[in-house]
Amino acid sequence: MSAPPLQPTSAAEVQEAVRTHRRLLPRGGGSKPALSWPHEGQTVLDLSGLSGVLEYDPGEYVFVARAGTRLAEVEALLAQHGQYLPFDPPLVAQGATLGGTVAAGLSGPMRQRYGGVRDFILGVQFVDGEGQLVRGGGKVVKNAAGFDLPKLMVGSLGRLGILTEVAFKVFPAPKATATLLLDFPGLEGALEALYRLAGSPIELYALDLQPPGTLVLRLGGLPEALPARLEGLQAFLGRGGEPLSGEAETAYWRSLNELNLGEGALVKVALTARRIPALEQALGQAPRRYLSAGNLLYLAWNAELKALDTILQAQGLSGLVLKGATHRPQIGIDLGQVMGHKVTKALDPQGKFAQEPYAAQD
Repeated sequence: MSAPPLQPTSAAEVQEAVRTHRRLLPRGGGSKPALSWPHEGQTVLDLSGLSGVLEYDPGEYVFVARAGTRLAEVEALLAQHGQYLPFDPPLVAQGATLGGTVAAGLSGPMRQRYGGVRDFILGVQFVDGEGQLVRGGGKVVKNAAGFDLPKLMVGSLGRLGILTEVAFKVFPAPKATATLLLDFPGLEGALEALYRLAGSPIELYALDLQPPGTLVLRLGGLPEALPARLEGLQAFLGRGGEPLSGEAETAYWRSLNELNLGEGALVKVALTARRIPALEQALGQAPRRYLSAGNLLYLAWNAELKALDTILQAQGLSGLVLKGATHRPQIGIDLGQVMGHKVTKALDPQGKFAQEPYAAQD
């Protein structure tokens, strides 16, 4: 029987846990269970008690919070001041936390306008593999001193250290939004339009592809300007489409944020739009959605993950399993580089955060 999770409520307690346990697996809100499935010998570190916003200055568009803080709490606080997280973190309703979102490197559809989580993280505090409390970055937008530890922690999956605090910059939320759904006869026509939009000066909050041939475009700005902008968008593409606005539009994106694409495992794949045609031929009927002008794919895979692993390897792509029964969430090609392994050994020389044990002298 596995040991019950540890539940620290302070950075000092996280340090003590690292110093006294051989192998640890950090877990936040449990919204991405495939990333918090412990291997034999690992002790789960439940960080949900390490929560709360520590600093927030709406005038400076910056906040600092503990890593276990739920995104829903942060979004509610920001909304009171007309602000939001522009990288549009997913799985908010499922209890996703700031630390888990950073560690998994997750962004949502509206990252198209301003960028992903890496573009908005300013500072981190984390505990390394020797129990030391490490700080990187800061609380100001321009901070170039030292190595960029905050960006290094994005997508690290807890392998470099256990996040205890994060600092983010935020933006003013759009006053209003509107969405246009455009159906094309097939994938080729939809991709041609996607390429045109991605290379145009048109500012879109979302540029998604829903196979086989539907583009989903979202605009944001002043409510009185949106109708004319929608008309301009339709004229640019030479087709009408189905507009969404008001509560129906808000509900559409709220539902998409939950990433309930279908039965099976939920997998994230980073790619480029030029890779889509070949990948589409291999994926079959798996429900999926391409975000951010085709640079990010979320799909539901209701078959053996080994089959998807083989597909991604053949395509030269890497995937991350967020939900599903697996002890190996990283599938496809191995993106680990020599520099990455050296950084891991420097921050975690005893392999306390590794998926599999490794000898410190390796």
